[in-house]
Amino acid sequence: MAVKSSRYVTIKGIKDGLIFQFDDQCEFNDLVTELTYKLEHSHQNILTGPLVHIDMKLGNREITDEQKDTLLDILSQKGNLIVRSFDSPHEEPVVAPLPEKHMVKTISGMIRSGQVLHHEGTVLFLGDVNAGGTIISTGDIYILGALRGMAHAGIDGNEQAVIAASFFSPTQIRIADMISRPPDEGESRESHMEFAYLQDGIMKIDKMANIARLGRDFNVFKGV
Repeated sequence: MAVKSSRYVTIKGIKDGLIFQFDDQCEFNDLVTELTYKLEHSHQNILTGPLVHIDMKLGNREITDEQKDTLLDILSQKGNLIVRSFDSPHEEPVVAPLPEKHMVKTISGMIRSGQVLHHEGTVLFLGDVNAGGTIISTGDIYILGALRGMAHAGIDGNEQAVIAASFFSPTQIRIADMISRPPDEGESRESHMEFAYLQDGIMKIDKMANIARLGRDFNVFKGV
């Protein structure tokens, strides 16, 4: 899928992100002007929402470090745009590191009754959260173990956050400001991994294999 360019900036969709192709003959200021305009007034359907990885291609244009920083600063104004590579002549493509707030932190152990684990960002917890224990995160929460206590994801208001566990039997789950009651007593729980998410202000639970339906920044294995 290609997004039509005006004159100097072409935005093209690829399988795992977007390519920003910059004209290598125009004045640099014209390039900056058009890039700024497109990010502010065009293509809002692809430049907002979940994280989008960007590959920047400058063709044969040689730019200074200051000009490079200018382009990166413009793109950084959109919080969901992550510059993955920056291709220009006479230098190796630079792969930009993922901002810390978007990295997944892996923690192992056990959260017992009365204990609270608080994390900034997305957390992968290897272990059980026992009844009376609490795990809190500003991002997603993934538990490779049993969730029998309380989990609160997106505590800073992130309604896109999810909570997932190998065994999903919480006393309470919260995403942003939405609270879900525990399953009815005696309700049987499946043995497969599940996740909770918000849709139209309603808390829902689904099989982990269906998480790609949320349109999040996941690579999907489709087999042969």
